[in-house]
Amino acid sequence: MKNFDVQSIGLTVSAQAAFDYISQPANLPKWTNAFSRADATTAVLVTPNGEVPITLQTVTSREAGNIDWLMTFPDGSVASAYSRITANGADNSIYTFVLMAPPVPLEALEGALEAQKGILATELEKLKGILAA
Repeated sequence: MKNFDVQSIGLTVSAQAAFDYISQPANLPKWTNAFSRADATTAVLVTPNGEVPITLQTVTSREAGNIDWLMTFPDGSVASAYSRITANGADNSIYTFVLMAPPVPLEALEGALEAQKGILATELEKLKGILAA
């Protein structure tokens, strides 16, 4: 069973401008449905069962264009999301996002990942619009 999905979107801003926006945890609630609040170390994750406070670690490398998030839940389980910004000329970039399956029981895994794939596609379009404004 596949436990990941990879999606990408072309952005009409430089890789540096995209990195500057996406790498700031406080911007997560502006372009994702998953967070109602986020800062450098904590966040509130929106789930089908309500909001959950989590520890958030954002791991970045400007040189490589990597922006990764590690999310630790109150029960100690850890979820991760990995992304990369690639320059596509001087004023354009490509944002690639690796969606990992959430830390849920195996029987719920396929449905949870399928739902998140559709949500991610919508979120990437929202991000594109924000950055183009």
